Amino acid sequence: MSRGTGLFFTVLALSVPGLVWTSGTLPARSVEQSPVPQPTPPATEVYVTTLGVDRMPMAGGMPTNISKNEGYDNQPSFLPDGSGLLFTSNRDGKQTDIYRYDFASSALSQVTRTSENEYSPLITPDRKSFSVIRVEADGTQRLWRFDLDGSNPRLVLENVKPVGYHVWIDETRLALFVLGGPGQANTLQLADTKTGQAQVIESAIGRSLLLRPAKGTVSFVSKPPSGHWVVKEFDPRTRAVQTIAETADDNRSEDFAWHPNGTLLMASGTKLLGWLPASAAWKEVGDFSPAGLGRITRLAVGPFGPAARGVPLRLALVADPPR
Repeated sequence: MSRGTGLFFTVLALSVPGLVWTSGTLPARSVEQSPVPQPTPPATEVYVTTLGVDRMPMAGGMPTNISKNEGYDNQPSFLPDGSGLLFTSNRDGKQTDIYRYDFASSALSQVTRTSENEYSPLITPDRKSFSVIRVEADGTQRLWRFDLDGSNPRLVLENVKPVGYHVWIDETRLALFVLGGPGQANTLQLADTKTGQAQVIESAIGRSLLLRPAKGTVSFVSKPPSGHWVVKEFDPRTRAVQTIAETADDNRSEDFAWHPNGTLLMASGTKLLGWLPASAAWKEVGDFSPAGLGRITRLAVGPFGPAARGVPLRLALVADPPR
């Protein structure tokens, strides 16, 4: 991962649960030198469980470990029809690729096989490809796209870097988490693939970027230098930003997901918490302590309704392996 093309390359720790974004510098390399070494991310697992639609608790108990890997597994995202999900996996301690898990067959398959590292897969709006954050050979961190079978990699935004996370708003617009340089905050940026340009919307944000169901707004966590972190939403039509709620705990959790019924979900430790505008307070809606999981970080809710007819509503979560 890099920052700029001048005298120094900036090396940044990618989305690692339990760690903050850090930066350091390495001398610029000649083309004959070996690629910039990437930090080995910690061991985490991807779990899946069913999520209640109109029951309480919504989730809990013993989720299924779908990654089953001693290395790093993270950033799950569901396929549009709910038949499976994509996630990031490092299975040899060196290389990070994208894998696919299918629920009907319980089959796990490797999707990308490249010499670069790919993270944070998302199916694109046309459903013909998926996008990733790719750490290129020289450490540059940009947004790329692959065909669904992992072939035909191509750059999406040439001049926007270093990108950490992304979410598609429509077929040409995205919201991006762009890393700040030394002493600079990470920013929320609105990018357009037609122009190849991006503009800053907000500074000091967290890594989770999600579309809010039925609203078309982009929700994210604002992390001011002082005070409580809050969940905000950005309306790409009006460019307005407003606060939704404070985060669920004392500035520790920054990952969240939206339930189809409008409940905002966050995890604190091994518990799942929910927030509804009507209650204006966080309430426990699930507990995974019986599974012995470590701290839960990333969350993803599967599709529900006509797009995923006959498929149960599922919750994917990333956590430290059972103790």
